[in-house]
Parts: sequence; structure tokens; C-alpha cells
Amino acid sequence: MSEQAADRAEQYRILLVEDDDGDALLVEELLFDTDLPHTLVRCRTAADARTALAVGPVDCVLLDLHLPDASGLETVQAIQAGTQAAAIIVLTGLTEPQAGVEALAAGAQDYLIKGKVEPDLMQRAVRYAVQRKQAERANAALQVGRLRAEENARLERGLLPQPLLSSTSVTASSRYYPGRAQALLGGDFLDVVQTDDGRVHAVIGDVSGHGPDAAALGVCLRIAWRALTLGGHRDQQLLHLLEQIHVAERASSDLFTTCTLLTLDPQRSTATLHLAGHHEPLLLTPDGAQEITAAHGIALGISPGLDIWPPTTVTLPTRGALIAYTDGLVEGFAGTGTDRLGPQGLVHILDTIHAPDPGAHLDQLIARTRTLNADRHTDDLAVLRLDWHIGTEKTSSPLVSLR
Repeated sequence: MSEQAADRAEQYRILLVEDDDGDALLVEELLFDTDLPHTLVRCRTAADARTALAVGPVDCVLLDLHLPDASGLETVQAIQAGTQAAAIIVLTGLTEPQAGVEALAAGAQDYLIKGKVEPDLMQRAVRYAVQRKQAERANAALQVGRLRAEENARLERGLLPQPLLSSTSVTASSRYYPGRAQALLGGDFLDVVQTDDGRVHAVIGDVSGHGPDAAALGVCLRIAWRALTLGGHRDQQLLHLLEQIHVAERASSDLFTTCTLLTLDPQRSTATLHLAGHHEPLLLTPDGAQEITAAHGIALGISPGLDIWPPTTVTLPTRGALIAYTDGLVEGFAGTGTDRLGPQGLVHILDTIHAPDPGAHLDQLIARTRTLNADRHTDDLAVLRLDWHIGTEKTSSPLVSLR
């Protein structure tokens, strides 16, 4: 698009800040002699200019450096305090060209020397200053985006660490997806460690809410879980300690956390579950997928100090996998209707997926659920899959007992 066509396509909103009537008239005539489509509003003081900037949007401010209530670079700072979007062109006198250079260093986009401005120069100055300001704002937004992405990456490393596994008989695979493109991380977290006795311990949790507060609390709980587990704390005692940390570290009293603790014992071919307001894991065997029937306890932070989280023990086949997940995987829609996917819908999808490895299996599972949902539900999701090959196969289906 040519410069003339670009000008015709846009109406420039110009604010002239000039207390001298003669100089103001010269600027008005210069703008009139250009073919720049514009509207012009004049103010006599910096205070009046800030009021005008607060009333409506302005593309460009033509600013005299000597006003009744501000002088020199103080005028630039006064206008900058009133707008982040408008370009600033400083108007200087014949005897003070250095003042224009100093104004550029202070944040103005351009300067013009009174008495040496022709209509063509005025038109180019206004148009280029506006474009330069737009480019500066775009670059600033990109920088903010980069910083946010770096912060998200640091939080994600805290929420989703590398598993600590010393045995090859058990492997862990995980995936995390934010609910919206370029979204801040939520409070979904998971972790896996293996202790000296050979048992594999896992946690998956979901802090209510989204954004930095939820993510920070999720990181705190995940790190606390790893430290406490490696320190020998287990089961209900571990959950009580996590709840104390949750209450102490949460940003507001309405935040709560659902989670599942899982301990896989290869020597006994069992898995022990503790559910705190969380979904039951799914068991994958050669016979297919099924939801484990397990006892439930209340989420962390709902009624601190009064919770009981009963254990559920599952007898495991020689080969199999457990899939634990957060709400975002099953609360999406199951198609074009209003039905939610739910755990049974997830089981049906699992029975139709044939993937070469656990990671590819999770990728296909998430892709299928996201396709069905079609971005209609936008919650974060985290998935953990534990695969094992242990002992001598005793049964092809799990035996569930409540203790």
C-alpha cells in the first residue's frame, strides 16, 4: 500500500500542546496544507493535555517544550505519564536544537524545529512517529511475551520434573497441556520417585484456579511431596503434611488441591492408592482399560485437620500400566453435543488406541480428547502413565480390595 493510500485509510488523531497562539496557528496551517487526514485538538498546558489524553485515544502529540506548568524534558515526562499509546513529536525553537535530541533520549519519537517545517515534512513526521510508536509497543509486547514464556518454562520444570527411577522394570511417561494457547500455567503437577526399598511413588495433583498463584502453589506442593517421600513419609501422614503446607502457602483461603498418591510395589505386585478428591486412575492390561474402584477422601484445604484418606490396594498383573490424570482430560465435551467425555469415555478411547510406545500412546489419547472437545472446554490437563513388567503373571485382571 502506498503512503498516500495508507493515509487515506486512517484518520490521525492529533493533540497539539502549545500555549502560544501564533505558533499554534502555524501548526494548524501546516497540517491543513498536508493531505494527511486528521482531527486536531489543542491544549495550552500539560495538565490540560493529560485530561484530553484520558478522555479519548490520541495517535500523536505535537508538544511544545515550554508550557506554563512544565518546561524542558519535564513536558515529555508529563505527557508520557498520561499515555502509553500516543507518539510524541517535540516542537523546539531555532536556538535549542539540542533539546530535541534530549527529548528523543527521554522517549519522544521525533522533533521538529519551529520555522523550518514544511507541509511534506510535517506529514512524514506525524506518520513515521505513529508507526515508530506502534513498533515500539509491539516490541515491548514481544518482550513481555518472551519473559512470560521463560517464567512459564521455569514453572513447568517445577510442576513436571524428571522422574527419579533406578529400576528399568518401571517407566514413567507424562504430558501437560495448558487450557488455552499461550495461557499461563495452572496448578496441575506430577512427580515420580523410586525409594531404596524398590517401591515407586507417584503423585498427580491439581490446584484449583489458574495463573501464577495456582502454579506457584503446585510447584511448592510437588517439591514438598518429593522431599517428604524421600524422607520416609507415607500415606495419610504424608497427605496431612501436604495439607499443612497447602494451607500455609496458598495465596487465598478458597484455593484447594485434589491429588492422587500412588505407591507401586514390584516385589508384591501391588499398587496402593490414596485419593484426595481426585479421579481414580485407569488400569491398562492386555484385556483392555478399566477404571479402578477406589476409596475417596476430601481434597486438601477443604477442611484442614479433619480429613481421612483411606487406602486402596490393587493387585497388579505382570505387565500393565496405570494412567492418572487431572480434570482437563475428561471434563471436555465428547463431541458436538453437550455430553462430557468422563472416565468411561476415556476408557472407550483407550481401547481403540494402538501405539508403539507409552509416549506416543499419551499423545494419541490427548489428541483424540482435544479433537472431540474442539476447544469448547479450556482447562489445563496433566497425564501420568506408569508402565511395569514385574514378577510372574498371576492374573490378567486386577483384584481390588479396600483396607
